[in-house]
Amino acid sequence: MKRLGIIGGGAWGTALAALSAEQGDTLLWARNADVVASVNQQHANPLYLPGIALPQSLRATAELAALKDCDALVLAVPAQTLRHFAREIWTKLPSHAPIVITAKGIEIDSGKLPGDILQEILPNRPLAILTGPTFAAEVARGLPTAATLACTDATLGAALVQRLGRPTFRPYLSDDVTGAQIGGAVKNVLAIACGIVVGRKLGDNARAALITRGLAEMTRLGLKLGGRPETLMGLSGLGDLVLTCSGAQSRNLSLGTALGEGKSLAEIQAGRRSVAEGVFTAKALHHLCARLEIDMPIAAAVHAILHDNAAIDQTIAALLARPLKTE
Repeated sequence: MKRLGIIGGGAWGTALAALSAEQGDTLLWARNADVVASVNQQHANPLYLPGIALPQSLRATAELAALKDCDALVLAVPAQTLRHFAREIWTKLPSHAPIVITAKGIEIDSGKLPGDILQEILPNRPLAILTGPTFAAEVARGLPTAATLACTDATLGAALVQRLGRPTFRPYLSDDVTGAQIGGAVKNVLAIACGIVVGRKLGDNARAALITRGLAEMTRLGLKLGGRPETLMGLSGLGDLVLTCSGAQSRNLSLGTALGEGKSLAEIQAGRRSVAEGVFTAKALHHLCARLEIDMPIAAAVHAILHDNAAIDQTIAALLARPLKTE
């Protein structure tokens, strides 16, 4: 596990590349030529991680094939692009190097989790999931962070934990790959809902209630798909949910806040470079819940606001009018 290749030159990919470079040989692939030049010449990525110095040993490339000799690959790209990158890996990186997936979402067309997409296109390739409450800029600055690394192969998981772990970055090993992915996907949708609460000035009580009832929805889906309850109560579930629903750096929270303040989705997205995964995951969840017959009213409300042009105040009123139940 000496040489790591990081695929994705955004904030999270760059942060992980910086982390990895402190431990050994690391090569970062980025599509953007300016990002590659900045990393190699200025030891920085001002486009996605402004103001943060990167290790001088970190190198970047725009050629995916340059990662062919890496001992492991970290796939740090958005969930809806995973299928494309899996096919690229199939043709350009044909080795059996393990792949660590960091995407948090559900594919819209298939309803598949990131790991399932990779297994479909790259059968028998060893996989792990890196997820949890992690803002990229804080990891890159060396601020204390804990995460979940989920892998069914205990030996591989332990090797990856040792390769990525630092005193300020603590990956906790799990073998519940499904549960770890559910938390990372659903929390983005719930963060949009929390942002709407903030934008509509509905108060802290409402946000706390939404996080708690949202956790119940997340758990319902996770158990249905085979995840374990303790995983959903851990870093990849509750931990990531709390961070994304309360942290000022959360893209999904800020998008929801702007919606709650009266801006349209198109207007919000037009002014952004980074992806708010919850927009896509809300649609994927809508289809998945219908197929599995799972009740997730908060997620359904977010989908209706984002994709069916449902009025926010009427949607909130409908949620508040639901019959009272036992907890």
